[in-house]
Amino acid sequence: MRLALEEAQAALAHDDVPVGAVVLGPGGDVLAVGHNERERLGDPTAHAEVIALRRASERLGTWRLEGCTLVVTLEPCTMCAGASVLARVERVVYGAVDPKAGAAGSLWDVVRDRRLNHRPEVIHGVLEDECGEVLRAFFAPTR
Repeated sequence: MRLALEEAQAALAHDDVPVGAVVLGPGGDVLAVGHNERERLGDPTAHAEVIALRRASERLGTWRLEGCTLVVTLEPCTMCAGASVLARVERVVYGAVDPKAGAAGSLWDVVRDRRLNHRPEVIHGVLEDECGEVLRAFFAPTR
């Protein structure tokens, strides 16, 4: 999660919401990292999780990320939760809860929906205060 927090800081360089993600391989090695790049790329799908999942898939040469763990500073939205299910990640670990758009247990629970063919394990609240503080600091001027 500390590496994901470092990635979140990188998003600030281009005025993106500071969310960072890391994909760990089955042995715990870092396969890929990503941070929000929506503003920089002008791409609504350029969320930290999607970027990290894409990079991990490229590195492994397959879209199936079985045995991998997605670590992210903020609870995934519906798009990112769906991407983690479709990528077949083994687990999703996140820090701060997102009560407005979270899809890993807060507003929705896409990752554990029994109607889907894959359901990653979910671990939440890892370094929650630190992850939340990065976001609160970013949004403080607009409140």
